[in-house]
Amino acid sequence: MKRVDFKFDLPEILIAQHPSKERDGARLLVVDVVSGKLYHSHIRQLSEWVPAESLCVPNDVKVRHARLFLRRNGGGVGEALLLKSLGNNRFEALVRPGAKLRKGKQASIVEINNGATLATLLVEAELEEGLRIIQILGGRPIDWEAIDGMGQLPLPPYIQRPADSEDDKCYQTTFHAGQGEAVAAPTAGLHFTKALINSLEQNGCLWRPIRLHVGLGTFRPMTTENIEDHAMHEESYEISDQTALELEETLHNRSRGLLAIGTTALRTLESAWDGANLARKGATKIFIRPGYKISTANHLLTNFHLPESTLFVLICALLGVEQAHHAYKIAIQEKYRFFSYGDAMLVKNIF
Repeated sequence: MKRVDFKFDLPEILIAQHPSKERDGARLLVVDVVSGKLYHSHIRQLSEWVPAESLCVPNDVKVRHARLFLRRNGGGVGEALLLKSLGNNRFEALVRPGAKLRKGKQASIVEINNGATLATLLVEAELEEGLRIIQILGGRPIDWEAIDGMGQLPLPPYIQRPADSEDDKCYQTTFHAGQGEAVAAPTAGLHFTKALINSLEQNGCLWRPIRLHVGLGTFRPMTTENIEDHAMHEESYEISDQTALELEETLHNRSRGLLAIGTTALRTLESAWDGANLARKGATKIFIRPGYKISTANHLLTNFHLPESTLFVLICALLGVEQAHHAYKIAIQEKYRFFSYGDAMLVKNIF
């Protein structure tokens, strides 16, 4: 299929630039795959739409302050987006400007507000697709906790403003485990408050987080004309023994519904499950596209995604291309808010 098959026109005014005033204040478009019917609701009413006693599976990864601001030797500015820790103060990263930050180059990591030098960045190696291996110099161990004190939350480029203190709270789930290396939020999880989780649990649902370390595989845009030629980047995942055992029981017996909260949770489940067992740890390059048959979650909660993105392709795989475009057309007509800080969609009865 062609990338253009997943294009749609989105008015810029519908791209949410700020979170809702209340975390659980989003609207909810419910789409039933079997009947084809659409319903308008609110995220606070999620427990009314999710079957009682379902297993609810979110991604509990922590979003890191992975966007570093640089001052290059000679005075020019730059940025580095750290994607993955490689140990020993080394990270896989995207840098800008790539033409100026080649192998062997150094730059100062600076505090965004006052320009104070925090550390020195060395470009150690150049990889494919503009990636770099960088090392942070300075004689002290640099882990993700240290990075959180240096950088800024990496808001997506369609949010056309700098990250601020509001984002430190709102671009992070309330239930994150304080661990992991996500450089983008698992946005479906941003809607959840303790009250919303409690309403699901009062309906007999079980809350069982898993973790996908969100990197380029989730948000890198497609550039190939044919979607089959798009290569996903590898992302690692981990699932606790308790959650894995309950998931295996559910997947074997289909004794309860299974709600994936976010595309990262769904992609993790589909990668970890081999039809008999669920891998506790692993890595995924899975690209769910039309023709792929989902075998794990029969319901998905997700936000609205960018046109021509791998995530909208995933929605088309669940609904069919025509039905997915129809659902998004209705969402646009009804002025749903799109992308990370936007409204949500519940895809029911995938199989």
